[in-house]
Amino acid sequence: MLERSIGSLNVSALGLGCMNMSYGYGPVDDTVSTRLLNQALDTGYTFLDTAMVYGGGHNESLIGKALAGRRDEYVLATKCGLSRNGIDGRPELIAGCCDDSLKRLDTDVIDLYYLHRVDPNVPIEDTVGEMAKLVVQGKVRELGLSEVCVENLKRAQKVHPIAALQSEYSLWSRTPERGILNACAELGVAFVPFSPLGRAFLTGKATDVTQMTKDDLRQSIARPRFEPDAFAQNQKLLVPFGEIAKANNCTMAQLALAWLLHGENGKMIPIPGTKHIDYMEENAGAAEVTLDPATLDAVDQLINESTIVGDRYNAERMADADSERD
Repeated sequence: MLERSIGSLNVSALGLGCMNMSYGYGPVDDTVSTRLLNQALDTGYTFLDTAMVYGGGHNESLIGKALAGRRDEYVLATKCGLSRNGIDGRPELIAGCCDDSLKRLDTDVIDLYYLHRVDPNVPIEDTVGEMAKLVVQGKVRELGLSEVCVENLKRAQKVHPIAALQSEYSLWSRTPERGILNACAELGVAFVPFSPLGRAFLTGKATDVTQMTKDDLRQSIARPRFEPDAFAQNQKLLVPFGEIAKANNCTMAQLALAWLLHGENGKMIPIPGTKHIDYMEENAGAAEVTLDPATLDAVDQLINESTIVGDRYNAERMADADSERD
């Protein structure tokens, strides 16, 4: 797989979001996940994304055990500042959270350490300042931020270089286009889209909330677009979307990812998440899809926030999202 850069790190053009193997989308199987993680490395993925909150530490432990002996084959990203108890960016907690993640991941160093969410009660300079000490100590190589607005990115950048900014971005979630993409380009910050497949909607395999298990996050925080009426309207867009994919000899998932891979002068690193080995392999094929300008424009015009029904999060989550301040 082609490589892209995050600060001093070289990573595969597509990363692997690991959350689904522990939390958010129904039942999981550690045996299958162990095979998936190893096959992902064999397939060409070299960038793995996790967080301490995913499964209450389960996801980090899973990666540490599943990939024992293969640590030098991948770039590892994890996050602090968000737990089951909520957002907490107090500086006095950062060092302990990092040490706990290092133990679970069975590693001496975290390649990319993100602040998962901005704590509205703590100046971002204080949190990032404490994270910067981890770099000096050799426990972390690069720092990142997740779901932040332009102002907080620039404030953090004055404290310590920010190598990557992660935020939800896909054909149907365009918040980063309001300013953060430009800010990242200006500051030399790599942009890492999470949920690049619209929580499976853009794959054509998603269903509405009436067909989901109770522990599926689309039943709660991401519910608006998956409500039966909204979903039925949104699903109509997948018919022409599927035709465009077929015309380009790829799947809908590959088309959605290829649209991102072509964006921002080929510098984005999307991290589609999955707990299915076949989906992981399918997603990897997006790196080989070439789209001409007319196709990119057609896809862009077909699915975007003006053609989609419903917000990306429920009202409470939208109000708490720092990225929505852009």
